Amino acid sequence: MPSPAAGPQNGPHSPAEGPQSGRPLPGAVRAVELDLTEPGALEGFLGGLGKLDVLVNAAGVIARNAEYDPEVFARVIDVNLTGTMRACVAAHDLLRRSRGCVVNVASMLSFFGGPKSPAYTASKGGVMQLTKALAVAWAAEGIRVNAVAPGWIRTALTAALHEDGAAARRIVERTPMGRWGEPGDVAGAVAFLCGPDARFITGVVLPVDGGYLAA
Repeated sequence: MPSPAAGPQNGPHSPAEGPQSGRPLPGAVRAVELDLTEPGALEGFLGGLGKLDVLVNAAGVIARNAEYDPEVFARVIDVNLTGTMRACVAAHDLLRRSRGCVVNVASMLSFFGGPKSPAYTASKGGVMQLTKALAVAWAAEGIRVNAVAPGWIRTALTAALHEDGAAARRIVERTPMGRWGEPGDVAGAVAFLCGPDARFITGVVLPVDGGYLAA
């Protein structure tokens, strides 16, 4: 569903090779693969960092038409919502020292129901409210917490819908700006929320959806 994360991604990619291509990434970057549901994995990784200015929580999974199964439901919640909370808590001290910021990836389904993906919908609604709660809780420490809410973004996660001509046309017709979003549209919004122009913005969930929610 709408998310810049292309399929299941279970950990932060903070730095020297692309996790799938094996090619070096530009700059001083390395990729680290973690399972957000493994106790201690995330905390251990973040604990080894000397400094952290920005945390972007983009890991997410979806299981359309299977999320009414309690085990599947719990798995989606564990990754999408509990994983986001764990990352924020684990990064808190580093962000407090740097007066840094958090950007969570919510979804347009944070705002309305998705009948084929109740766990994903619930998890992203939770991410929206978690963002607001942490923004209020951590503001006095100089930590800003915001979120983006992507609409229909062209990623591997939405490939089947994009390749379905009729479905893709319905989405474009329903979107006021008349196109699918691109990952760069979401990345630009994240960069804005992390940057100095957003220094007095916290607790905001910014739709990146071409006007879909407004229509």
